[in-house]
Amino acid sequence: MNISLQNNEVNNSGVLKIEIVKADYAEKLEKSMRSFRQKATMPGFRKGMVPLGMVKKMHGTQLMVEEINRLVSQSLFDYIKEKNLNILGEPMPNTTEQKELDFNTQEDFEFCFDLAFAPEIKVTLNKRDKLTSYKVVVDDEMVDRQINSYRANFGTYEEADDEIQEKDLLKGTLAELENGAVKEGGLKVEGAVLMPMYLKDEEERTKFLTAEKNSVVIFNPQKAYDNAAAEIASLLKIEKAAAENVTADFSFEIQEVTRHKEAELNQELFDKVFGEGVVSIEEEFRAKVKENLEEQFDPQENFKFMSDARVLLVKKAGELMLADEILKRWLLETNKNKTAEELDQEYPKLIEDLKYQLVKETLVKEHDVKVEDADIEAFAGRVAKAQFAQYGMLNVPNDVLGGYVKDMLKNKETLQNIIDRVIETKLGDVLKGLVKLEVKELTVDEFNKLFEEKKD
Repeated sequence: MNISLQNNEVNNSGVLKIEIVKADYAEKLEKSMRSFRQKATMPGFRKGMVPLGMVKKMHGTQLMVEEINRLVSQSLFDYIKEKNLNILGEPMPNTTEQKELDFNTQEDFEFCFDLAFAPEIKVTLNKRDKLTSYKVVVDDEMVDRQINSYRANFGTYEEADDEIQEKDLLKGTLAELENGAVKEGGLKVEGAVLMPMYLKDEEERTKFLTAEKNSVVIFNPQKAYDNAAAEIASLLKIEKAAAENVTADFSFEIQEVTRHKEAELNQELFDKVFGEGVVSIEEEFRAKVKENLEEQFDPQENFKFMSDARVLLVKKAGELMLADEILKRWLLETNKNKTAEELDQEYPKLIEDLKYQLVKETLVKEHDVKVEDADIEAFAGRVAKAQFAQYGMLNVPNDVLGGYVKDMLKNKETLQNIIDRVIETKLGDVLKGLVKLEVKELTVDEFNKLFEEKKD
């Protein structure tokens, strides 16, 4: 077997030729045919007793093609690995130098493949290069809002007997009226639930706010709600289509009044939020809340920094020569659902992303950025905590959190995404030490506007 590579430095491509003679595959082909013979069944012969000559005559070409394809594929990728060729995409069959193959008559073959090479990249950063690192300022007002949220989330519901308030939960019996009386055969709901604050019409809402427990309120649901059909359907437990035709007044007999009471700012709340004994006084609690809020902004701050750094890095890398024709063929082959015209439209964006990825890989290698298992697990832990926090689960036991992280990392796509984010974070730290860095503090609203400006 002979393998040769002809480089085209003009567009970072090459043609790799693999020359195979019969001696390269004959022994394996013979073993393949004998193995096939042992399994073959044919009328007039017992299983495994079909003459080898008949196997060769009937299936020899097919088995030879399979054996040669295996040999070519293995040789191709072994050569790329051995020579440490940095290729983009995958090798593609050559369309110009490949000679016609006839497996029925030939014993020696030549296979030609097009390779697209990654260009050599050199990015040098110094203190003349400027980047901004944005830091969200977590002020007292933000801390107060978060603490109020905790107090609401860990609050309790208690029965109330005094004047009804907007946020009270009223439970009772709803009945459709006709001429001021309960309609015979009309709609009726036992255990109906209603909250005055969601009644958008002030007049209808006031009827409940001036009522008392065990009293009866006459109101019109159609008038009370803005999104009447959906709200009425939920209230009366009927289909939305039927709710559109409900125009009658209803009586609501208030049987229960439940009021939400915020949690006290005490040790019980501290323990529920951060775990038993983590903080013991209000000042420590506020400091911990602030620390958590600042940590929550870290991923967005890093994302913004790397988005800005991307522009600088690609610019510093300069024009990169790519084997566009080969890459387009590979992309078309791997995206069967796209037409050549669609791919042409998307290609500039794909290449822009590819160039940044190449620059990033170069810098990661140059600065020896490594990702350890501990880095992955720590980052996955932060992701898991954030996901639990969305559902109000702030103090998840370590064993539960650890199990959740293990399950997350079993998913290859999730694992790769976390590895990529860890690399970006570490690379960001490296870049901050190489350039002239301006740290700019912003409010949350100012920080969010940076992303809105980018969209515009």
